[in-house]
Amino acid sequence: MESRYLRVKGARVHNLKNIDVDIPKNSFTVITGLSGSGKSSLALDTIYAEGQRRYLESLSNYARQFLGELKRPDVENIEGLSPAIAIEQKSVSHNPRSTVGTVTEIHDYFRVLYARIGIPHCPECGRTVERQSLDEIIDQVFKGFRVDSRLSVIAPIAREKKGEFRRELEKLRKKGYVRAEVDGEIYDLEEELKLDKNKRHTIGLIVDRLKLSAENLSRLADSVELSLHEGDGFVEILDVDSNERRIFSEHFACPVCGISLPEINPKIFSFNNPYGACPSCNGLGFTREFTEELVVDEEKSILDGAVKPASSSRESFTMRAMLKVIQVFNEDPRKPFRDLKPETRHAILHGTDFNISFTHESENMSYKIKRPFEGILNNLRRRYIETQSNDIREWFEQNYMIQQTCMKCAGKRLRPEALGVTLRGKNISEISDMTIQKLLLFFRALEPTENELKVVAELLNEIMKRLVFLNDVGLDYITLSRAAMTLSGGESQRIRLATQIGSGLTGVTYVLDEPTIGLHSRDNDKLIATLKNLRDLGNTVIVVEHDEEIIRSSDYVVDVGPGAGVHGGEVVFQGPTEELIEKPPENSLTGNYLSKKISVPRIRSDEARSKGQSLRIRGCRQNNLKSIDVNFPLGEFICV
Repeated sequence: MESRYLRVKGARVHNLKNIDVDIPKNSFTVITGLSGSGKSSLALDTIYAEGQRRYLESLSNYARQFLGELKRPDVENIEGLSPAIAIEQKSVSHNPRSTVGTVTEIHDYFRVLYARIGIPHCPECGRTVERQSLDEIIDQVFKGFRVDSRLSVIAPIAREKKGEFRRELEKLRKKGYVRAEVDGEIYDLEEELKLDKNKRHTIGLIVDRLKLSAENLSRLADSVELSLHEGDGFVEILDVDSNERRIFSEHFACPVCGISLPEINPKIFSFNNPYGACPSCNGLGFTREFTEELVVDEEKSILDGAVKPASSSRESFTMRAMLKVIQVFNEDPRKPFRDLKPETRHAILHGTDFNISFTHESENMSYKIKRPFEGILNNLRRRYIETQSNDIREWFEQNYMIQQTCMKCAGKRLRPEALGVTLRGKNISEISDMTIQKLLLFFRALEPTENELKVVAELLNEIMKRLVFLNDVGLDYITLSRAAMTLSGGESQRIRLATQIGSGLTGVTYVLDEPTIGLHSRDNDKLIATLKNLRDLGNTVIVVEHDEEIIRSSDYVVDVGPGAGVHGGEVVFQGPTEELIEKPPENSLTGNYLSKKISVPRIRSDEARSKGQSLRIRGCRQNNLKSIDVNFPLGEFICV
């Protein structure tokens, strides 16, 4: 018969003194006690660690070689232990691409939602984008390309997809096609193409090559129609001479601007995919730029090393070039950089549009230079892009670059075509910038049509469930676009908690480490309801906690103590919470405080210690702070 208890026998991890503990399964249990008494040693380093170790042992030898081995905790035996999941106080991710939306997977549901019922708009003029007929495509080709241009009519076969594509290329060859463009190179289909299946490839079938003229109108129409058929409704026109490309589609295109949109699928709404990411910031929402303030010391002269990344030796190439620029502008190289004329400063930093001439000598050779000066900032950008060394790139970033919002996407992370798709007037970035509270109101007021409901009913249900879970753990103020690395430990823990509830797992042992940290007391009820919901799904919930309200709401308490460090590590009490409150042991501080036998004395002092002095902060705008001014009196105990 299966035991109703999780039994720990002889636990000796850290300061635990060979203790035995029985925890009821499918219960909400709090492990409490003084800081340093051994609570986390019992919950995380013993129960959770052993659960993880047993799970790994159940895997095959082949799988275990990739996961490594976990050391067995110092415990005699643990009975009735189910697979364990720890929800600790640590950042969800340090990856700048991770957001609350991606961590909770809500953004993935948004992507599918927008791909299915979003309304595309032209990224240039904002008009709703309609499908194009064959005649409209031909008309746009004649308007968009010069007469007598040499054009290639290409049917897109694959765009940024992994695979070898042998079957597809062989099928096209059998149909009689001769050439294909693979990753920008033209290949004969009779050749045996060996593509790396682990790399992304872009493949286009060259259907025809012709000169744009009225005489070739019929031929162009036939080729475009054939391309639309082979390219699943898409055709790409390439001007061979200028290398200009335009994509047309039977699906979506702006009739005024002539802009055709790519296929509207979930991939285009992912900023972690090159297909959907902003091309300027690669989906990060920010760019790193060299700035004059960090590159130049304005108090020094060029000869004294005003340009920090450049060598101050007169014999160096860069120094010779800068001195020549200063000479052209009739300036003194010994003047501080701030005293140089604006045009001289601009030429040194951003380069010249005229040639400068000077002779550069090295140990083995001497040669004459005659070309425009590249400019210090342009030179640094080029070296940053071209370098293969991570150390050099990191050195640039730490010393001479600042992080600023991407100018192209305004921090939205996505390409313009993705931001042009809206749902009830809002694009995917705009709804991600809403707080959880506002998102709940938005989706409750959505009122999809009958046809839309057939397509997205399950999607909307999953989105609402996850938003409700986040709201229930006290995160109603948070936005899905917020970077995961900016979350506090408590926020990260509650996000993982909401994600676990959404997963619907049962028969699991959940171990939580002080989930109330950073949570306002008004939201404790929501957290308690969430923990009980997790228990009611059929899970064992073990919480390491000091908070009185959480302890009183639990089913079972394990009090570890009586002191901290070497004075702790013993089980002072284990049993139902009501028993601890009604009959607390003498050596249980927790029980005596809960039963009101002892209390914390309130000490008041009317004596002012600051003597009028204070720490003043003006215009603070970090994260969500709105240019606030704050005074902190010195010598006082201050609560924020």
